[in-house]
Amino acid sequence: MHPLSVSPATLPAWHATLLMLPALAAAGAAALSRPGLSPGSAWRLAAWASVAGIVCAVLSLAAALAGSRGAAYGVHAGAAGSVMLLLVAFVAWVIVRYSRPYLAGERHERRYVRWLMATVAAVLVVATTNDVLVLALAWSATSLALHRLLTFFGERPAAVTAAHKKFIVSRAAELCLLAAIMLLYQAYGTLDIAAIQGHAAAEPQTPLAAQGAALLIAFAAILKCAQLPFHGWLIQVMEAPTPVSALLHAGVVNLGGFVLIRFATLLAHVPAAQVLLLVLGTATAVLAALVMSTRISVKVMLAWSTCAQMGYMLMECGLGAWELALLHLVAHSLYKAHAFLSAGGAVRRSVLAQMAPPVPAAVLGRTLALTLAGACVMLGAGAAWHALLGSWVAANAPTLPAAAGIGVVLAFGTLFGLQAALRLQARSTLARRLYPWFYGGLFLDEAFSRWAFSLWRPPAPEAEANPLPSPQARLIEAKPRAASGVPA
Repeated sequence: MHPLSVSPATLPAWHATLLMLPALAAAGAAALSRPGLSPGSAWRLAAWASVAGIVCAVLSLAAALAGSRGAAYGVHAGAAGSVMLLLVAFVAWVIVRYSRPYLAGERHERRYVRWLMATVAAVLVVATTNDVLVLALAWSATSLALHRLLTFFGERPAAVTAAHKKFIVSRAAELCLLAAIMLLYQAYGTLDIAAIQGHAAAEPQTPLAAQGAALLIAFAAILKCAQLPFHGWLIQVMEAPTPVSALLHAGVVNLGGFVLIRFATLLAHVPAAQVLLLVLGTATAVLAALVMSTRISVKVMLAWSTCAQMGYMLMECGLGAWELALLHLVAHSLYKAHAFLSAGGAVRRSVLAQMAPPVPAAVLGRTLALTLAGACVMLGAGAAWHALLGSWVAANAPTLPAAAGIGVVLAFGTLFGLQAALRLQARSTLARRLYPWFYGGLFLDEAFSRWAFSLWRPPAPEAEANPLPSPQARLIEAKPRAASGVPA
């Protein structure tokens, strides 16, 4: 039996409780962060909820590795889901700790805590639920709660416009999921994910309705993972606070990959869905990597990197490499959370590196040796982790023909060739012609924005209520008055 196709009544009540508690703790912290509660108390509630989530996730993962796997009480216990649960809980804890000093004194600090924990709670439900309808509702709730964080500075037009673009894309993805739910129920008579996986693994011929549902699920993941040409919002939401960017890139945009892994058996029996993921994922990975190499802004470069990495993850799902996709998801989340939360020091480190004296050759040699040794250790750990994940999420189904792999190799070979040519011949005629196109992201987002905003225009930015000028602003305002002899 496939590891994800488990009996729906094998999960003990204590394990189901462990799976439910992280989301309940986060939801409780969000509900209690209401007007009247001090910001300090709200942050303490969020911290305790995050710690409780980590503890429950660790215990759940240990139980899953010990053999306690299954589905009951509306939740699903498996090693892959428990890894996702631990990842989200840990990232949430880090972001809560970072956000408290970062947003200290902000006018809407308590509101930020409320919507941060609401977003985390919804993501945790997606990671644990065993019902397709609940998954769709929780995924939608994740988007709606995150929207309030992306518009934290609602008076900024750029923040409002980018969040509205994401709002449109997310609603389109949810319509796809709604249609997929109806088709799955028509095909199998159930919305239980474990039962659907079991039917897909056992039946020699996948019903036509289920094939349509698989295509819709794949397209919903493409929309949610900011694949070209629906990627613009991911690049433009940088007006949000930095910890919100970290949460988005490390814990929310990855959800599309996790949902695909949850439906791995069904998708593996629908070649059209795999081809869709393979083609769009590969194209996004290659083009976004080219665009990223033209950017200077640290946060914008990281955003394009996320777009490319999501494409790479969906390409892995299209190839049927589900264990690689899960490993990629975990590694990318941890790396990107650290990258965004440390982005403020990147420029300072670069300046210090330029000011530092030349490094002696002996030090360079030792550094190179340590780097190579570390790389060998990482490769060994990666191979072991890959083998372990393969026993959790491998889908026993026919894979795509060898031509698919050859196409991927050619695509990334083209990427390498273009990047090398642009670097070595930066002043050539070809480079000068291609650079504006890559810098503009092939102008795909502009075309999509015109179409989307013609259907649904973005709202007007909020009016800033009783703005309090900073001491620097008051000083600047006072100088002209002093110069003219008018009392300040």
